[in-house]
Amino acid sequence: MREKLQLIMKHLRQGSLQKMWKQTIWIYQYGRRYWKSMILYTLLGVMGSCVSLASSLISKDLVDIITGHQTGRLLSTFAAMIGFAIANLLVSQASGYASTFISLKVDSEIKNDIFAKMLVTDWESLTEYHTGDLVTRWSSDASNISSGILNWVPNLIIYTFRFISALAVVLYYDPTFALFALLGIPFSALMSRPLLRRMRNNNQKSAAMNAKMYGFNQEAFSNIQTIKAFDLIHFYTDRLKTLQKDYISMRLEFQRMSILTSVLMSIVGFIVSYSCYGWGIYRVWSNAISYGTMTMFLSLSGTLTSSVNSLTSLIPSAISLTISAGRLMDIVEMPQEDYSQDHAVKLFEKQHKTSGIGLTMKDLSYTYHSGTEVFAHASMEAYPHEIIALVGPSGEGKTTMLRLILSLLRAQSGEFQICAGSDHNQKLNMSPSTRKLFSYVPQGNTMFSGTIAENMRNVKPDATDEEIIEALKLSCAWDFVEKLPNGIQSVVKERGGGFSEGQAQRLSISRALLRKSPILLLDEATSALDVATERKVLKNIMQDTYPRTCIVTTHRPTVLNICTRVYAIRDKRCEVLNEVEIEKMVKEF
Repeated sequence: MREKLQLIMKHLRQGSLQKMWKQTIWIYQYGRRYWKSMILYTLLGVMGSCVSLASSLISKDLVDIITGHQTGRLLSTFAAMIGFAIANLLVSQASGYASTFISLKVDSEIKNDIFAKMLVTDWESLTEYHTGDLVTRWSSDASNISSGILNWVPNLIIYTFRFISALAVVLYYDPTFALFALLGIPFSALMSRPLLRRMRNNNQKSAAMNAKMYGFNQEAFSNIQTIKAFDLIHFYTDRLKTLQKDYISMRLEFQRMSILTSVLMSIVGFIVSYSCYGWGIYRVWSNAISYGTMTMFLSLSGTLTSSVNSLTSLIPSAISLTISAGRLMDIVEMPQEDYSQDHAVKLFEKQHKTSGIGLTMKDLSYTYHSGTEVFAHASMEAYPHEIIALVGPSGEGKTTMLRLILSLLRAQSGEFQICAGSDHNQKLNMSPSTRKLFSYVPQGNTMFSGTIAENMRNVKPDATDEEIIEALKLSCAWDFVEKLPNGIQSVVKERGGGFSEGQAQRLSISRALLRKSPILLLDEATSALDVATERKVLKNIMQDTYPRTCIVTTHRPTVLNICTRVYAIRDKRCEVLNEVEIEKMVKEF
Protein backbone atom coordinates (compact mmCIF):
# COMPACT_ATOMS: atom_id res chain seq x y z
CA MET A 1 0.00 0.00 0.00
CA ARG A 2 2.84 2.34 0.89
CA GLU A 3 4.60 1.59 -2.38
CA LYS A 4 1.38 2.34 -4.29
CA LEU A 5 0.99 5.70 -2.57
CA GLN A 6 4.60 6.55 -3.41
CA LEU A 7 3.94 5.74 -7.07
CA ILE A 8 0.86 8.00 -7.10
CA MET A 9 2.83 10.83 -5.50
CA LYS A 10 5.57 10.38 -8.11
CA HIS A 11 3.02 10.73 -10.89
CA LEU A 12 1.58 13.78 -9.20
CA ARG A 13 5.03 15.39 -9.00
CA GLN A 14 5.65 14.64 -12.67
CA GLY A 15 2.29 16.12 -13.57
CA SER A 16 1.04 12.95 -15.31
CA LEU A 17 -2.25 12.73 -13.44
CA GLN A 18 -2.96 16.46 -13.82
CA LYS A 19 -2.22 16.17 -17.52
CA MET A 20 -4.51 13.14 -17.89
CA TRP A 21 -7.25 14.96 -15.98
CA LYS A 22 -6.94 18.00 -18.25
CA GLN A 23 -7.08 15.75 -21.30
CA THR A 24 -10.15 13.99 -19.88
CA ILE A 25 -11.93 17.33 -19.43
CA TRP A 26 -11.08 18.19 -23.05
CA ILE A 27 -12.61 14.89 -24.22
CA TYR A 28 -15.70 15.55 -22.08
CA GLN A 29 -16.32 18.81 -23.94
CA TYR A 30 -16.90 16.71 -27.06
CA GLY A 31 -18.59 13.83 -25.27
CA ARG A 32 -21.38 15.94 -23.79
CA ARG A 33 -22.55 16.82 -27.31
CA TYR A 34 -23.41 13.19 -27.94
CA TRP A 35 -25.07 12.16 -24.69
CA LYS A 36 -28.19 10.96 -26.53
CA SER A 37 -26.14 8.67 -28.73
CA MET A 38 -24.28 7.37 -25.68
CA ILE A 39 -27.55 6.63 -23.88
CA LEU A 40 -28.91 4.77 -26.93
CA TYR A 41 -25.71 2.73 -27.22
CA THR A 42 -25.81 1.94 -23.48
CA LEU A 43 -29.48 0.85 -23.58
CA LEU A 44 -28.83 -1.47 -26.51
CA GLY A 45 -25.86 -3.00 -24.66
CA VAL A 46 -27.82 -3.48 -21.44
CA MET A 47 -30.71 -4.95 -23.41
CA GLY A 48 -28.32 -7.43 -25.03
CA SER A 49 -26.97 -8.41 -21.61
CA CYS A 50 -30.52 -8.98 -20.30
CA VAL A 51 -31.43 -11.17 -23.29
CA SER A 52 -28.21 -13.18 -22.87
CA LEU A 53 -28.88 -13.65 -19.14
CA ALA A 54 -32.46 -14.76 -19.82
CA SER A 55 -31.16 -17.24 -22.40
CA SER A 56 -28.85 -18.76 -19.77
CA LEU A 57 -31.78 -19.19 -17.36
CA ILE A 58 -33.95 -20.79 -20.06
CA SER A 59 -31.08 -23.11 -21.03
CA LYS A 60 -30.90 -24.19 -17.37
CA ASP A 61 -34.62 -25.04 -17.33
CA LEU A 62 -34.34 -26.91 -20.63
CA VAL A 63 -31.44 -29.08 -19.37
CA ASP A 64 -33.31 -29.79 -16.12
CA ILE A 65 -36.42 -30.82 -18.04
CA ILE A 66 -34.42 -33.16 -20.28
CA THR A 67 -32.49 -34.75 -17.37
CA GLY A 68 -35.65 -35.16 -15.32
CA HIS A 69 -34.65 -32.85 -12.51
CA GLN A 70 -37.56 -30.56 -13.22
CA THR A 71 -41.02 -31.06 -14.61
CA GLY A 72 -42.28 -28.66 -17.18
CA ARG A 73 -43.32 -28.21 -20.75
CA LEU A 74 -40.46 -29.13 -23.00
CA LEU A 75 -41.86 -27.57 -26.15
CA SER A 76 -42.73 -24.20 -24.58
CA THR A 77 -39.31 -23.95 -22.92
CA PHE A 78 -37.58 -24.93 -26.16
CA ALA A 79 -39.67 -22.36 -28.04
CA ALA A 80 -38.77 -19.71 -25.47
CA MET A 81 -35.07 -20.54 -25.90
CA ILE A 82 -35.39 -20.17 -29.69
CA GLY A 83 -37.30 -16.91 -29.22
CA PHE A 84 -34.63 -15.44 -26.98
CA ALA A 85 -31.91 -16.63 -29.35
CA ILE A 86 -33.64 -14.78 -32.17
CA ALA A 87 -34.13 -11.74 -29.91
CA ASN A 88 -30.44 -11.86 -29.00
CA LEU A 89 -29.56 -11.94 -32.70
CA LEU A 90 -31.84 -9.00 -33.51
CA VAL A 91 -30.59 -6.92 -30.58
CA SER A 92 -27.02 -7.72 -31.55
CA GLN A 93 -27.57 -6.69 -35.18
CA ALA A 94 -29.50 -3.56 -34.19
CA SER A 95 -26.78 -2.63 -31.73
CA GLY A 96 -24.11 -3.19 -34.38
CA TYR A 97 -25.94 -1.08 -36.95
CA ALA A 98 -26.67 1.72 -34.49
CA SER A 99 -23.09 1.64 -33.25
CA THR A 100 -21.73 1.89 -36.81
CA PHE A 101 -24.12 4.68 -37.76
CA ILE A 102 -23.48 6.71 -34.61
CA SER A 103 -19.72 6.07 -34.76
CA LEU A 104 -19.47 7.28 -38.37
CA LYS A 105 -21.57 10.35 -37.58
CA VAL A 106 -19.59 11.26 -34.46
CA ASP A 107 -16.27 10.55 -36.18
CA SER A 108 -17.08 12.79 -39.16
CA GLU A 109 -18.37 15.62 -36.95
CA ILE A 110 -15.35 15.58 -34.62
CA LYS A 111 -12.92 15.39 -37.55
CA ASN A 112 -14.71 18.29 -39.20
CA ASP A 113 -14.47 20.32 -36.01
CA ILE A 114 -10.77 19.49 -35.48
CA PHE A 115 -10.05 20.23 -39.16
CA ALA A 116 -11.73 23.64 -38.90
CA LYS A 117 -9.75 24.46 -35.74
CA MET A 118 -6.50 23.43 -37.39
CA LEU A 119 -7.19 25.73 -40.33
CA VAL A 120 -7.64 28.77 -38.09
CA THR A 121 -4.57 27.98 -35.98
CA ASP A 122 -1.77 30.52 -36.10
CA TRP A 123 0.13 29.70 -39.31
CA GLU A 124 3.65 30.21 -37.97
CA SER A 125 2.97 27.96 -34.98
CA LEU A 126 1.44 25.31 -37.22
CA THR A 127 4.51 25.17 -39.48
CA GLU A 128 6.51 23.75 -36.57
CA TYR A 129 4.78 20.41 -37.23
CA HIS A 130 5.39 18.12 -40.19
CA THR A 131 2.33 17.81 -42.44
CA GLY A 132 2.47 14.01 -42.05
CA ASP A 133 2.25 14.43 -38.28
CA LEU A 134 -0.70 16.82 -38.65
CA VAL A 135 -2.57 14.38 -40.90
CA THR A 136 -1.91 11.51 -38.48
CA ARG A 137 -3.19 13.53 -35.54
CA TRP A 138 -6.26 14.61 -37.48
CA SER A 139 -7.12 11.15 -38.81
CA SER A 140 -5.94 8.54 -36.29
CA ASP A 141 -6.15 10.54 -33.07
CA ALA A 142 -9.48 12.16 -33.94
CA SER A 143 -10.92 8.71 -34.81
CA ASN A 144 -9.64 7.37 -31.50
CA ILE A 145 -11.38 10.21 -29.67
CA SER A 146 -14.69 9.70 -31.50
CA SER A 147 -14.59 5.95 -30.87
CA GLY A 148 -13.74 6.47 -27.21
CA ILE A 149 -16.48 9.04 -26.67
CA LEU A 150 -19.08 6.65 -28.01
CA ASN A 151 -17.78 3.49 -26.34
CA TRP A 152 -15.89 4.15 -23.12
CA VAL A 153 -18.59 5.35 -20.69
CA PRO A 154 -21.36 3.15 -22.21
CA ASN A 155 -19.05 0.11 -22.07
CA LEU A 156 -18.20 0.89 -18.46
CA ILE A 157 -21.92 0.82 -17.64
CA ILE A 158 -22.63 -2.23 -19.82
CA TYR A 159 -19.74 -4.35 -18.45
CA THR A 160 -20.56 -3.34 -14.87
CA PHE A 161 -24.24 -4.23 -15.37
CA ARG A 162 -23.27 -7.53 -16.99
CA PHE A 163 -20.97 -8.39 -14.09
CA ILE A 164 -23.45 -7.44 -11.34
CA SER A 165 -26.43 -9.18 -12.97
CA ALA A 166 -24.47 -12.41 -13.58
CA LEU A 167 -23.05 -12.32 -10.04
CA ALA A 168 -26.55 -11.78 -8.59
CA VAL A 169 -27.90 -14.86 -10.37
CA VAL A 170 -24.94 -17.00 -9.25
CA LEU A 171 -25.31 -15.82 -5.64
CA TYR A 172 -29.04 -16.54 -5.74
CA TYR A 173 -28.61 -20.17 -6.82
CA ASP A 174 -25.33 -21.09 -5.10
CA PRO A 175 -23.14 -18.49 -3.30
CA THR A 176 -20.20 -20.93 -3.07
CA PHE A 177 -19.92 -21.02 -6.86
CA ALA A 178 -19.26 -17.25 -6.94
CA LEU A 179 -15.94 -17.79 -5.11
CA PHE A 180 -14.59 -19.92 -7.98
CA ALA A 181 -16.01 -17.64 -10.65
CA LEU A 182 -14.24 -14.61 -9.15
CA LEU A 183 -10.81 -16.24 -8.79
CA GLY A 184 -9.41 -14.23 -11.71
CA ILE A 185 -10.28 -10.79 -10.35
CA PRO A 186 -7.26 -10.32 -8.01
CA PHE A 187 -4.91 -11.36 -10.83
CA SER A 188 -6.54 -8.92 -13.28
CA ALA A 189 -6.16 -6.15 -10.72
CA LEU A 190 -2.47 -6.97 -10.26
CA MET A 191 -1.90 -7.06 -14.03
CA SER A 192 -3.52 -3.67 -14.57
CA ARG A 193 -0.76 -1.76 -12.76
CA PRO A 194 2.23 -2.69 -15.01
CA LEU A 195 -0.02 -2.63 -18.05
CA LEU A 196 -1.03 0.94 -17.20
CA ARG A 197 2.57 2.17 -17.35
CA ARG A 198 3.64 0.21 -20.41
CA MET A 199 0.48 0.93 -22.37
CA ARG A 200 0.97 4.71 -22.07
CA ASN A 201 4.59 4.45 -23.22
CA ASN A 202 3.67 2.09 -26.04
CA ASN A 203 0.86 4.33 -27.30
CA GLN A 204 3.13 7.37 -27.31
CA LYS A 205 5.85 5.49 -29.23
CA SER A 206 3.30 4.09 -31.67
CA ALA A 207 1.74 7.49 -32.40
CA ALA A 208 5.17 9.07 -33.00
CA MET A 209 6.32 6.21 -35.26
CA ASN A 210 3.10 6.24 -37.30
CA ALA A 211 3.45 9.99 -37.85
CA LYS A 212 7.08 9.51 -38.90
CA MET A 213 6.21 6.74 -41.37
CA TYR A 214 3.31 8.71 -42.85
CA GLY A 215 5.44 11.83 -43.22
CA PHE A 216 8.21 9.93 -44.99
CA ASN A 217 5.78 8.28 -47.41
CA GLN A 218 3.99 11.54 -48.14
CA GLU A 219 7.20 13.40 -48.92
CA ALA A 220 8.63 10.56 -51.00
CA PHE A 221 5.54 10.17 -53.21
CA SER A 222 5.12 13.93 -53.70
CA ASN A 223 8.79 14.31 -54.72
CA ILE A 224 9.27 11.29 -56.98
CA GLN A 225 10.55 13.53 -59.78
CA THR A 226 13.28 14.97 -57.54
CA ILE A 227 14.21 11.51 -56.22
CA LYS A 228 14.61 10.23 -59.77
CA ALA A 229 16.46 13.34 -60.98
CA PHE A 230 19.10 13.06 -58.24
CA ASP A 231 19.24 9.26 -58.56
CA LEU A 232 18.18 8.89 -54.93
CA ILE A 233 16.13 5.74 -55.39
CA HIS A 234 18.49 3.51 -53.41
CA PHE A 235 18.93 6.17 -50.75
CA TYR A 236 15.18 6.44 -50.18
CA THR A 237 14.55 2.70 -50.31
CA ASP A 238 17.29 2.23 -47.69
CA ARG A 239 15.72 4.96 -45.54
CA LEU A 240 12.37 3.21 -45.82
CA LYS A 241 13.95 -0.11 -44.81
CA THR A 242 15.48 1.57 -41.75
CA LEU A 243 12.14 3.08 -40.76
CA GLN A 244 10.39 -0.24 -41.35
CA LYS A 245 13.00 -2.02 -39.25
CA ASP A 246 12.37 0.40 -36.37
CA TYR A 247 8.63 0.01 -36.84
CA ILE A 248 8.82 -3.80 -36.86
CA SER A 249 11.05 -3.76 -33.78
CA MET A 250 8.53 -1.56 -31.97
CA ARG A 251 5.57 -3.70 -33.03
CA LEU A 252 7.31 -6.95 -32.01
CA GLU A 253 8.09 -5.46 -28.62
CA PHE A 254 4.41 -4.61 -28.22
CA GLN A 255 3.47 -8.09 -29.45
CA ARG A 256 5.75 -9.79 -26.94
CA MET A 257 4.11 -7.85 -24.13
CA SER A 258 0.69 -8.72 -25.54
CA ILE A 259 1.58 -12.43 -25.81
CA LEU A 260 2.86 -12.53 -22.23
CA THR A 261 -0.26 -10.80 -20.98
CA SER A 262 -2.50 -13.06 -23.08
CA VAL A 263 -0.77 -16.24 -21.88
CA LEU A 264 -1.01 -15.21 -18.23
CA MET A 265 -4.66 -14.23 -18.59
CA SER A 266 -5.41 -17.49 -20.45
CA ILE A 267 -3.76 -19.57 -17.72
CA VAL A 268 -5.85 -17.79 -15.10
CA GLY A 269 -8.91 -18.32 -17.30
CA PHE A 270 -8.17 -22.05 -17.53
CA ILE A 271 -7.73 -22.26 -13.77
CA VAL A 272 -11.03 -20.48 -13.18
CA SER A 273 -12.89 -22.54 -15.80
CA TYR A 274 -11.64 -25.95 -14.63
CA SER A 275 -12.14 -24.98 -11.00
CA CYS A 276 -15.75 -24.15 -11.88
CA TYR A 277 -16.08 -27.45 -13.75
CA GLY A 278 -14.67 -29.42 -10.81
CA TRP A 279 -16.81 -27.66 -8.23
CA GLY A 280 -19.88 -27.99 -10.45
CA ILE A 281 -19.35 -31.72 -10.91
CA TYR A 282 -18.92 -32.15 -7.15
CA ARG A 283 -22.11 -30.17 -6.41
CA VAL A 284 -24.09 -32.21 -8.95
CA TRP A 285 -22.63 -35.48 -7.63
CA SER A 286 -23.62 -34.50 -4.08
CA ASN A 287 -27.13 -33.59 -5.34
CA ALA A 288 -26.71 -29.98 -4.16
CA ILE A 289 -27.54 -28.57 -7.61
CA SER A 290 -29.06 -29.83 -10.86
CA TYR A 291 -27.32 -30.38 -14.21
CA GLY A 292 -29.10 -27.31 -15.58
CA THR A 293 -27.84 -25.17 -12.72
CA MET A 294 -24.29 -26.38 -13.33
CA THR A 295 -24.41 -25.52 -17.04
CA MET A 296 -25.80 -22.10 -16.16
CA PHE A 297 -22.99 -21.55 -13.63
CA LEU A 298 -20.36 -22.51 -16.19
CA SER A 299 -21.87 -20.07 -18.67
CA LEU A 300 -22.11 -17.27 -16.12
CA SER A 301 -18.58 -17.87 -14.82
CA GLY A 302 -17.37 -17.10 -18.33
CA THR A 303 -19.53 -13.97 -18.33
CA LEU A 304 -18.08 -12.83 -14.99
CA THR A 305 -14.48 -13.42 -16.10
CA SER A 306 -14.97 -11.70 -19.45
CA SER A 307 -16.72 -8.76 -17.76
CA VAL A 308 -13.80 -8.28 -15.37
CA ASN A 309 -11.30 -8.51 -18.24
CA SER A 310 -13.36 -6.04 -20.27
CA LEU A 311 -13.49 -3.60 -17.36
CA THR A 312 -9.73 -3.97 -16.93
CA SER A 313 -9.17 -3.31 -20.64
CA LEU A 314 -10.90 0.05 -20.24
CA ILE A 315 -7.85 1.30 -18.31
CA PRO A 316 -5.40 1.13 -21.26
CA SER A 317 -8.22 2.35 -23.48
CA ALA A 318 -8.56 5.44 -21.29
CA ILE A 319 -4.80 5.99 -21.49
CA SER A 320 -4.91 5.74 -25.28
CA LEU A 321 -7.74 8.28 -25.33
CA THR A 322 -5.88 10.79 -23.18
CA ILE A 323 -2.75 10.45 -25.32
CA SER A 324 -4.76 11.13 -28.48
CA ALA A 325 -6.45 14.06 -26.74
CA GLY A 326 -3.06 15.45 -25.72
CA ARG A 327 -1.72 15.21 -29.29
CA LEU A 328 -4.76 17.06 -30.62
CA MET A 329 -4.66 19.63 -27.82
CA ASP A 330 -1.08 20.45 -28.82
CA ILE A 331 -2.50 21.69 -32.13
CA VAL A 332 -5.94 23.13 -31.40
CA GLU A 333 -4.82 24.96 -28.27
CA MET A 334 -2.13 26.91 -30.11
CA PRO A 335 -2.92 30.59 -30.74
CA GLN A 336 -5.98 31.00 -32.97
CA GLU A 337 -6.44 33.57 -35.70
CA ASP A 338 -8.85 36.43 -35.06
CA TYR A 339 -11.71 36.73 -37.56
CA SER A 340 -13.73 39.22 -35.54
CA GLN A 341 -13.39 41.83 -38.32
CA ASP A 342 -15.28 39.77 -40.93
CA HIS A 343 -18.35 42.02 -40.95
CA ALA A 344 -16.32 45.23 -40.99
CA VAL A 345 -14.21 43.96 -43.92
CA LYS A 346 -17.28 42.97 -45.94
CA LEU A 347 -18.78 46.41 -45.37
CA PHE A 348 -15.48 48.11 -46.28
CA GLU A 349 -15.25 46.11 -49.52
CA LYS A 350 -18.84 46.92 -50.44
CA GLN A 351 -18.32 50.65 -49.86
CA HIS A 352 -15.11 50.90 -51.90
CA LYS A 353 -15.57 48.21 -54.52
CA THR A 354 -15.83 50.65 -57.43
CA SER A 355 -12.84 52.80 -56.45
CA GLY A 356 -10.67 49.88 -55.37
CA ILE A 357 -8.70 49.10 -52.22
CA GLY A 358 -5.00 49.62 -51.50
CA LEU A 359 -2.74 49.11 -48.53
CA THR A 360 -0.31 51.14 -46.44
CA MET A 361 2.46 50.03 -44.12
CA LYS A 362 4.35 52.29 -41.73
CA ASP A 363 7.24 51.52 -39.35
CA LEU A 364 6.55 47.79 -39.44
CA SER A 365 8.88 45.49 -37.52
CA TYR A 366 8.82 41.70 -37.57
CA THR A 367 10.98 38.99 -35.97
CA TYR A 368 10.46 35.24 -36.42
CA HIS A 369 9.79 33.02 -33.40
CA SER A 370 13.34 31.74 -33.88
CA GLY A 371 14.66 35.23 -33.13
CA THR A 372 15.63 36.19 -36.70
CA GLU A 373 14.75 39.83 -37.35
CA VAL A 374 13.45 40.40 -40.90
CA PHE A 375 12.01 43.94 -40.87
CA ALA A 376 12.68 47.01 -38.72
CA HIS A 377 10.62 50.18 -39.29
CA ALA A 378 9.73 49.20 -42.86
CA SER A 379 7.19 51.29 -44.80
CA MET A 380 5.46 51.00 -48.20
CA GLU A 381 2.16 51.72 -49.98
CA ALA A 382 0.18 50.34 -52.91
CA TYR A 383 -3.02 51.63 -54.50
CA PRO A 384 -5.57 50.57 -57.18
CA HIS A 385 -4.37 50.42 -60.82
CA GLU A 386 -0.77 50.21 -59.60
CA ILE A 387 1.77 47.43 -59.97
CA ILE A 388 4.20 47.53 -57.07
CA ALA A 389 7.38 45.48 -57.27
CA LEU A 390 9.39 44.09 -54.35
CA VAL A 391 12.98 43.22 -55.25
CA GLY A 392 15.96 42.00 -53.32
CA PRO A 393 18.26 39.01 -52.89
CA SER A 394 16.81 35.65 -51.85
CA GLY A 395 16.22 35.38 -48.13
CA GLU A 396 15.88 39.12 -47.57
CA GLY A 397 12.13 39.00 -46.82
CA LYS A 398 10.08 39.31 -50.03
CA THR A 399 7.94 36.23 -49.34
CA THR A 400 7.80 37.15 -45.65
CA MET A 401 6.38 40.54 -46.63
CA LEU A 402 3.56 38.89 -48.58
CA ARG A 403 2.82 36.62 -45.63
CA LEU A 404 2.61 39.69 -43.42
CA ILE A 405 0.22 41.29 -45.92
CA LEU A 406 -1.92 38.15 -45.76
CA SER A 407 -1.74 38.18 -41.93
CA LEU A 408 -0.23 34.70 -41.95
CA LEU A 409 2.45 36.32 -39.82
CA ARG A 410 1.82 39.05 -37.25
CA ALA A 411 4.13 42.05 -36.97
CA GLN A 412 5.39 42.94 -33.50
CA SER A 413 4.98 46.69 -34.11
CA GLY A 414 4.02 49.27 -36.71
CA GLU A 415 0.90 50.09 -38.72
CA PHE A 416 -0.41 47.82 -41.48
CA GLN A 417 -3.78 48.75 -42.99
CA ILE A 418 -5.95 48.47 -46.06
CA CYS A 419 -7.22 51.80 -47.38
CA ALA A 420 -9.87 53.10 -49.75
CA GLY A 421 -8.69 53.82 -53.29
CA SER A 422 -10.56 57.13 -53.44
CA ASP A 423 -9.78 58.30 -49.90
CA HIS A 424 -6.57 56.94 -48.43
CA ASN A 425 -7.58 58.22 -44.99
CA GLN A 426 -10.33 55.58 -44.74
CA LYS A 427 -8.44 52.60 -43.33
CA LEU A 428 -8.90 49.25 -41.67
CA ASN A 429 -6.24 47.26 -39.80
CA MET A 430 -4.85 44.13 -41.44
CA SER A 431 -6.08 40.87 -39.92
CA PRO A 432 -7.02 37.33 -41.02
CA SER A 433 -10.43 38.81 -41.92
CA THR A 434 -8.87 41.01 -44.63
CA ARG A 435 -7.63 37.93 -46.57
CA LYS A 436 -10.89 37.84 -48.46
CA LEU A 437 -9.69 41.01 -50.22
CA PHE A 438 -6.63 39.24 -51.68
CA SER A 439 -5.79 36.82 -54.47
CA TYR A 440 -2.45 35.13 -53.97
CA VAL A 441 -0.21 33.24 -56.39
CA PRO A 442 2.71 31.75 -54.43
CA GLN A 443 5.94 30.32 -55.73
CA GLY A 444 5.82 26.88 -57.30
CA ASN A 445 3.00 24.85 -58.77
CA THR A 446 -0.30 25.36 -56.97
CA MET A 447 -2.72 23.63 -59.36
CA PHE A 448 -5.00 20.88 -58.03
CA SER A 449 -5.94 17.65 -59.76
CA GLY A 450 -9.13 17.99 -61.82
CA THR A 451 -10.07 19.97 -64.92
CA ILE A 452 -8.92 23.49 -65.69
CA ALA A 453 -12.49 24.71 -65.16
CA GLU A 454 -12.70 22.97 -61.76
CA ASN A 455 -9.43 24.62 -60.70
CA MET A 456 -10.78 28.01 -61.72
CA ARG A 457 -14.10 27.50 -59.93
CA ASN A 458 -12.32 26.59 -56.68
CA VAL A 459 -12.05 30.34 -56.06
CA LYS A 460 -15.33 31.33 -57.73
CA PRO A 461 -17.86 28.45 -57.82
CA ASP A 462 -20.43 30.40 -59.88
CA ALA A 463 -17.98 31.52 -62.60
CA THR A 464 -19.29 31.12 -66.16
CA ASP A 465 -17.21 29.62 -68.97
CA GLU A 466 -16.95 33.10 -70.47
CA GLU A 467 -15.53 34.54 -67.25
CA ILE A 468 -12.99 31.71 -67.05
CA ILE A 469 -11.89 32.29 -70.65
CA GLU A 470 -11.56 36.04 -70.01
CA ALA A 471 -9.28 35.37 -67.02
CA LEU A 472 -7.24 32.92 -69.10
CA LYS A 473 -6.79 35.59 -71.76
CA LEU A 474 -5.55 38.15 -69.21
CA SER A 475 -2.85 35.74 -68.04
CA CYS A 476 -1.94 34.69 -71.61
CA ALA A 477 -3.03 31.13 -70.75
CA TRP A 478 -5.79 31.04 -73.37
CA ASP A 479 -3.06 30.84 -76.03
CA PHE A 480 -2.43 27.18 -75.16
CA VAL A 481 -5.74 26.22 -73.50
CA GLU A 482 -7.65 27.11 -76.68
CA LYS A 483 -5.58 24.54 -78.61
CA LEU A 484 -6.31 21.69 -76.17
CA PRO A 485 -8.85 19.09 -77.45
CA ASN A 486 -11.14 19.66 -74.45
CA GLY A 487 -10.38 23.34 -73.82
CA ILE A 488 -11.15 24.38 -70.24
CA GLN A 489 -12.41 20.85 -69.55
CA SER A 490 -8.89 19.47 -70.08
CA VAL A 491 -7.58 17.47 -67.14
CA VAL A 492 -4.85 18.79 -64.84
CA LYS A 493 -2.94 16.01 -63.10
CA GLU A 494 -1.62 16.09 -59.56
CA ARG A 495 0.76 19.00 -58.94
CA GLY A 496 -0.05 20.46 -62.36
CA GLY A 497 1.03 17.35 -64.27
CA GLY A 498 0.46 17.52 -68.03
CA PHE A 499 1.50 21.18 -68.26
CA SER A 500 4.85 22.93 -68.32
CA GLU A 501 5.89 25.04 -65.35
CA GLY A 502 5.21 28.22 -67.30
CA GLN A 503 1.75 27.01 -68.35
CA ALA A 504 0.91 26.01 -64.78
CA GLN A 505 1.99 29.46 -63.57
CA ARG A 506 -0.27 31.19 -66.08
CA LEU A 507 -3.18 28.97 -65.03
CA SER A 508 -2.52 29.90 -61.38
CA ILE A 509 -2.52 33.60 -62.30
CA SER A 510 -5.78 33.09 -64.24
CA ARG A 511 -7.39 31.57 -61.17
CA ALA A 512 -6.29 34.54 -59.04
CA LEU A 513 -7.60 37.05 -61.61
CA LEU A 514 -10.93 35.23 -61.89
CA ARG A 515 -11.58 35.80 -58.21
CA LYS A 516 -11.51 39.57 -58.86
CA SER A 517 -10.11 40.42 -55.47
CA PRO A 518 -9.18 44.08 -54.88
CA ILE A 519 -5.52 43.17 -54.24
CA LEU A 520 -3.43 40.67 -56.22
CA LEU A 521 -0.19 39.23 -54.81
CA LEU A 522 2.26 37.51 -57.15
CA ASP A 523 5.20 35.85 -55.40
CA GLU A 524 7.72 35.03 -58.15
CA ALA A 525 4.60 33.92 -60.01
CA THR A 526 6.06 34.78 -63.43
CA SER A 527 9.51 33.26 -62.86
CA ALA A 528 8.88 30.40 -65.32
CA LEU A 529 7.68 32.74 -68.09
CA ASP A 530 9.83 34.24 -70.78
CA VAL A 531 10.41 37.98 -70.46
CA ALA A 532 8.00 38.90 -73.29
CA THR A 533 5.14 36.85 -71.81
CA GLU A 534 5.86 38.16 -68.33
CA ARG A 535 5.66 41.77 -69.51
CA LYS A 536 2.48 41.03 -71.46
CA VAL A 537 0.77 39.46 -68.43
CA LEU A 538 1.63 42.44 -66.22
CA LYS A 539 0.50 44.92 -68.88
CA ASN A 540 -2.81 43.07 -69.23
CA ILE A 541 -3.30 43.33 -65.48
CA MET A 542 -2.51 47.04 -65.51
CA GLN A 543 -4.77 47.76 -68.50
CA ASP A 544 -7.68 45.80 -67.03
CA THR A 545 -10.50 48.16 -66.05
CA TYR A 546 -11.02 46.35 -62.74
CA PRO A 547 -9.60 48.60 -59.94
CA ARG A 548 -6.98 46.10 -58.82
CA THR A 549 -3.89 46.73 -56.70
CA CYS A 550 -1.06 44.41 -57.75
CA ILE A 551 2.09 43.59 -55.75
CA VAL A 552 4.76 41.36 -57.30
CA THR A 553 8.03 39.96 -56.02
CA THR A 554 10.64 39.20 -58.64
CA HIS A 555 14.30 38.40 -59.13
CA ARG A 556 14.20 39.63 -62.72
CA PRO A 557 14.39 43.40 -63.11
CA THR A 558 13.42 43.32 -66.82
CA VAL A 559 9.80 44.19 -65.99
CA LEU A 560 10.52 46.85 -63.39
CA ASN A 561 10.21 49.77 -65.83
CA ILE A 562 6.49 49.01 -66.31
CA CYS A 563 5.84 49.00 -62.54
CA THR A 564 4.43 52.04 -60.78
CA ARG A 565 6.92 51.82 -57.91
CA VAL A 566 9.76 49.50 -57.06
CA TYR A 567 10.71 48.76 -53.45
CA ALA A 568 14.08 47.24 -52.69
CA ILE A 569 14.34 45.36 -49.39
CA ARG A 570 17.57 46.62 -47.84
CA ASP A 571 18.76 46.64 -44.27
CA LYS A 572 15.37 45.33 -43.10
CA ARG A 573 13.52 48.25 -44.73
CA CYS A 574 11.65 48.93 -47.97
CA GLU A 575 13.33 51.65 -50.03
CA VAL A 576 11.74 53.18 -53.16
CA LEU A 577 14.10 52.97 -56.13
CA ASN A 578 14.39 55.90 -58.55
CA GLU A 579 14.51 55.55 -62.33
CA VAL A 580 18.31 55.62 -62.41
CA GLU A 581 18.56 52.73 -59.93
CA ILE A 582 15.94 50.75 -61.83
CA GLU A 583 17.73 51.24 -65.16
CA LYS A 584 21.00 50.20 -63.55
CA MET A 585 19.41 46.98 -62.25
CA VAL A 586 17.97 46.23 -65.72
CA LYS A 587 21.33 46.73 -67.43
CA GLU A 588 23.24 44.64 -64.88
CA PHE A 589 20.79 41.73 -65.08
